[in-house]
Amino acid sequence: MDYSDDPEVAEFRAGLRAWLRDHLDEHRDATGYESAESVERTLRWHRALAAAGYVGLSLPAAYGGHGLPDLYEAVLNDELATAGAPPPPPIGHIAHAVADFAGEDLKTRVLPGLLGCTEVWCQGFSEPGAGSDLASLTTTAAPDGDRFVVDGQKIWTSGAMWSRWCLLLARTERDEPRHRGLSMLVVDMESPGVDRREIVLASGSREFAEVFFDGVEVPAANLVGERGQGWRIAMHMLSYERGPADMGWVGRLGRVLAAARDDVRSGRLPADEPLRRRLAAASVDLRVLQWHVARSLADRDPGGSAGSVDKLLTTRIEQNLHHVVGDLAGTSFVLGDPAPYGDYLWSRAQSIYGGTQQIQRQIVAQRVLGLPRG
Repeated sequence: MDYSDDPEVAEFRAGLRAWLRDHLDEHRDATGYESAESVERTLRWHRALAAAGYVGLSLPAAYGGHGLPDLYEAVLNDELATAGAPPPPPIGHIAHAVADFAGEDLKTRVLPGLLGCTEVWCQGFSEPGAGSDLASLTTTAAPDGDRFVVDGQKIWTSGAMWSRWCLLLARTERDEPRHRGLSMLVVDMESPGVDRREIVLASGSREFAEVFFDGVEVPAANLVGERGQGWRIAMHMLSYERGPADMGWVGRLGRVLAAARDDVRSGRLPADEPLRRRLAAASVDLRVLQWHVARSLADRDPGGSAGSVDKLLTTRIEQNLHHVVGDLAGTSFVLGDPAPYGDYLWSRAQSIYGGTQQIQRQIVAQRVLGLPRG
């Protein structure tokens, strides 16, 4: 496989780098969700990216996207990470679900605001009793004429406190078995009966929330796809949410690795031979991840099992790198600059969010290796 840019991609990459040189400095602090001010800085960065044409690259142009191959999304994520820029809005998986499954009316109504970052969205999947085992969720959306009535609870919902819309996975078919009874709805978060409660993390981040739905009325026209198709749509979304290309991990981890290498080479951090070998192995791992991203993009299978392979590989490489960095830093890793230790703690969560390691291995075992269930 040829990993070099073709002329069109090279031109896009050069244009993005030029735009970042001119605009990044005013947005470098758009990196957190600790306060109303930090949230607004982050949303302002998202709007700036959208206005410059760097949001929705692989989405249809008819709805505010740009109709480019997935590769351009990976280039965007990688260049932002390499430049030390804040990440792009995490909406690609939601946008693809709507664009690929919703009816024309719904797409026309909601995609321009989503891709223009003028309306903020969240994703209502996890529940207190249904995290990795998503098919066991109990939030219901009862059909009632030209509407659904939603009752239930979601938790760990990123951005729910400031979102206008929620792409909600709920049970609409009570008599169908687990996976077949789920449907996807677009819910207005300002509807009567929606109660949002903030979850403050130990790091101070206020990104997460739990959301309660008490008799919330949702127009039937806000159904994405067909009733009972929710599980298929959810798996389609996760193929975008789990991939290292979509999250920009190569560029981000590359910055961490480069800083560690510079500290060792300059003598700022002493490293014995075993530590140097571990750092070298982390460098090899990252190059493998870079090549894997390129191959995955060339053969993306939305809704397939490739996303699970991607997430398993990325999690292992990220956690190992931050472990090496922590061992190099010694006590200063905990007592010094809090950012590297915060990154290490966040890397531990990689094993859980977006589907636990156990769930990902089960998917690979059954769908890739053909092993029996149970």
